[in-house]
Amino acid sequence: MKSSTETLSPTRVKLTIEVPFEEFKSHLDKAYKSIGSQITVPGFRKGKVPAPVIDQRVGRAAVLDEALNSALPGWYNEALQEQTLQPLGQPEIDLAKFDDGSDIEVTAEVDIRPSVELPDLKGIELEVEDAEVTDADVDEQLEALRERFATYTEVDRPAADGDSVTIDLSAAQKDGTLIEEAQASGLPYQVGKATMIEGLDEALIGLEKGASATFSTQLVGGELAGDEVDVTVTLTEVKEQQLPEVDEEFVQMASEFDTVEELRADLVERLTRGKRMEQAAEARDLVLEKILDQIEVPLPESLVETEVTARRDQIQQQLQFAGLTFEGYLEDQSQTEEEFEAELERGVRDSIAAQFVLDQVVEDNEFGIDDQELSQHIMRRAQESGQDPNQFVQHIMEHNHVPEMVGEVMRGKALASLVEGATVKDKSGNELDLARLRADGSVADEDESEAEEPAN
Repeated sequence: MKSSTETLSPTRVKLTIEVPFEEFKSHLDKAYKSIGSQITVPGFRKGKVPAPVIDQRVGRAAVLDEALNSALPGWYNEALQEQTLQPLGQPEIDLAKFDDGSDIEVTAEVDIRPSVELPDLKGIELEVEDAEVTDADVDEQLEALRERFATYTEVDRPAADGDSVTIDLSAAQKDGTLIEEAQASGLPYQVGKATMIEGLDEALIGLEKGASATFSTQLVGGELAGDEVDVTVTLTEVKEQQLPEVDEEFVQMASEFDTVEELRADLVERLTRGKRMEQAAEARDLVLEKILDQIEVPLPESLVETEVTARRDQIQQQLQFAGLTFEGYLEDQSQTEEEFEAELERGVRDSIAAQFVLDQVVEDNEFGIDDQELSQHIMRRAQESGQDPNQFVQHIMEHNHVPEMVGEVMRGKALASLVEGATVKDKSGNELDLARLRADGSVADEDESEAEEPAN
């Protein structure tokens, strides 16, 4: 067998495969054996029917078709390896020449990853936000800690922002028909958190204990999701939130520190670490934007269309699961359907182009991967998905997702190398050392990055 390629476009090739009929005979023998084991011919045992008899019973053409269908995948994969091609989808295969007894010629048109001409990566300069922690940032963290240790005292006054209340809810359609699945009593709720129904906080603030208020809102779940309904809320209990004072007694109860100064210093350190992680993540995104702004990456339109469809379906499934409508989503985003489609396609094109850039960096630098790197990435993915690691590993093995995991690690190494090679400064002009990008492109915290070796 021999193969050759013809470039049809930067992202599509025509692969021609030529096979001598002699090499095809082994596939014919297997086809005769397979068909012979499926038919019953008087005087012959199954699997022992001679080829001439099979030709007479089912026809030589049927045998040739089965042999060809069996051989094609192997020929195609062998030709891909021979021509070092990376297909991006299913090929369009055509039998160019196939006569019984003569050499066989097969053509396959397939989309491939284009070769990308990268710009001078050493000249890339990035500017990210400052990693400044303000007193207001620390105070916000302290306030959250105080709320964790808050106590509540029942009071005899109207509900106010921050109160912990107990309420009954009853929803009805506009004609007054009660919605059975939207009736509840004894519900705990904190006023001002906006975690239940739109309009509930406004109805509760100023409401007396034992009183009711009715407001209009849209249901977000069930068969009537998106419908305008009337909700009546009855306030049955009001408790006032009491926050502890930030003193040494509170600090010793709520943390491992003895003084307020020690706690504030630790919060500053933690917040600074988080800001620096944000800087690394921002640089990771900006470096790809910079490169894509400088080059044109050819994209296979069929791949773009497939990915756009997949992402659109995913969004619609998520909305349906949440009990929301696509029309409502567009309204919330202040978008028309045309604007949504345009933004979706833009995002897909940028994503595919970025992937091609990173694949080119991997190829140019001949990055490798070891078992430990792959295992760490798989464990991290399992943790992010909230799945049991063993079940996650079993799933990717059963569905052949290991090459996908390998690709993610390799592209992550490429991304880390791009950020490390760029000049990154914050808005105050300080040059930054962003060594916190993991090999897979995610961002490690400072303690973890110090323990890891730089990606090669």
